[in-house]
Amino acid sequence: MTSPAPSQTTLPDFADNTMDVVIMWVDDQFPGYQDTFSQYSETSHDKNPNRTRDNLELLRFNLRALDAFLPQMRNLYLFTMRPQVPDWLKTDHPNLRVVHHDEVADPAILPTFNSFSIMSHVHLLPGLSEHYLFLEDDMMLTRPDVLEVLQRDGLPLSMFRGKITRNADELHPERDGPWNHALANANRILNAAYAPSPREYAFHGPRLFQKSQVAALAETFSDAFAQTRATRFRDGSNIPLEYFYPHAMVDQGLAHKATRAETDAVEGYASLENFLPWTWFQLWKLKRQRPFSYTLNDSFGSRPNPRVERYVKSWLNREFPNPSRFERH
Repeated sequence: MTSPAPSQTTLPDFADNTMDVVIMWVDDQFPGYQDTFSQYSETSHDKNPNRTRDNLELLRFNLRALDAFLPQMRNLYLFTMRPQVPDWLKTDHPNLRVVHHDEVADPAILPTFNSFSIMSHVHLLPGLSEHYLFLEDDMMLTRPDVLEVLQRDGLPLSMFRGKITRNADELHPERDGPWNHALANANRILNAAYAPSPREYAFHGPRLFQKSQVAALAETFSDAFAQTRATRFRDGSNIPLEYFYPHAMVDQGLAHKATRAETDAVEGYASLENFLPWTWFQLWKLKRQRPFSYTLNDSFGSRPNPRVERYVKSWLNREFPNPSRFERH
C-alpha cells in the first residue's frame, strides 16, 4: 500500500482559524424519531437508549466548553439526522453548519442509526477543513490549548486506552456486543494490511483527523467502508473509524502513538449511572484529575434516575455556566 509522506500530515498553526470542529448528535425524543426507529430496530443492542438519548442536553455544554476553550475554531459542524436540530440552537450563526445525513450519504442506506456508518461520512462534509477536530456530543473540553496536547513534533497523536483488542474467536456471540465484534473486525483488516500487532482500544476524548487521509483509507479499504455504511445499526462486520483511523495512521508512520501519560492528560471519563453516590464520585474524580476533556457516558439503562439527572445537570451548569455563541438565550 502506498502511503503519503509524513510531511503531508504536518498540522497547521492552531491559532490561524483554519480548523473546523465536528460533532455528531441525535435526540431519540425528537418528533417522529421513535416511529422511524421502531421500523428498523430488532435486537436489544439496536434498542439500547444509552446511545440516542439527550436527557442531559450534553451538546449544549459541549458547545459552551468549545466557546470557552477553543475560541479559535473556524466553523462548527453539527452532523445529524433530518430534520433534527436542537430547539435552543442558533442555526443562523455564521460559524455554524448544520448538515443532515442525506446531504452526504447515499439515500439507499438511510435512515441509519449506526454511529460507525455516520462517522465514516464526516470527511465528506461540504467545505470541511483539511484538519478537523472530532468530538462526540457527550465530550466537553475543560482547558485551553487542547490542540497542542493532541500533537507531538508536528504530527498528531493517536491515543489508546491500554486494553488490548480481542480476536473474533475470543468473543462471545451475544455477550460481547457489536462494539467488541467491530473492533475485532477492524483489527483483522489492519493485521492483513499492515504488520499483525496487539492493538489497544480507542480512547474517550477529542480526536484530530485529516480529511485527505480518511479519504485515502476509504478508497484503500472500500469494501469495509461500504459494508459499514450499509449497516443501519452497529454490527460486527463494521469498522469503527475512531479505532481504525488512529491505528492506521500509526501503522503508516503518519502519527505518533501517545504515551500513557499523554493519553491520561487528555482523557477524562465518567460513567453516569442511576446510583447517585457512584455518579457523584465519578464527577468528583474528574474534577480532581483535571484532564483536557470530559466524556460523560450515559449508562442509565432504560429508566434514568431523575435525582441523578437533576444532580448532573446542576453540576454541568456550574462547570459551564456561560451560554455559547451558538445558543439562543
